[in-house]
Amino acid sequence: MAWSLGVVGHFGIAVKNPKRSARWWIDVIGLHHRFDFDGGVVVGSEAVDIVIFKGPPHPETIDHVSFHLPSMRALREALADLKAKGVDLEDPGDEIGPEGPGSKNMGLWFHDPDGYRWELSVLSDR
Repeated sequence: MAWSLGVVGHFGIAVKNPKRSARWWIDVIGLHHRFDFDGGVVVGSEAVDIVIFKGPPHPETIDHVSFHLPSMRALREALADLKAKGVDLEDPGDEIGPEGPGSKNMGLWFHDPDGYRWELSVLSDR
């Protein structure tokens, strides 16, 4: 094949209130405001941008999106930060665990205010 997929540049999600959702991503997750557009907002980091647009949320359309962190230390720090900010974490009390049965990759899962499921993970070689 003459081409291959690169890193994810951006992806979009429909939310009830784009400005409120953007504020959550900025205040809770630490993304940066990129720009507003008619009906939405773009927030992002050095790694990815999220296009947040007004529409009925459909968190069931994707099971989850995973963002890799550089180390277990970073994952534990993220967990403490998310807990302090009152984020809806899965598996309360045992939040960090294998990505799946038999996986050596470790992760944690949480939900945003519109119900989308997100994962922070560390690859086993980190």
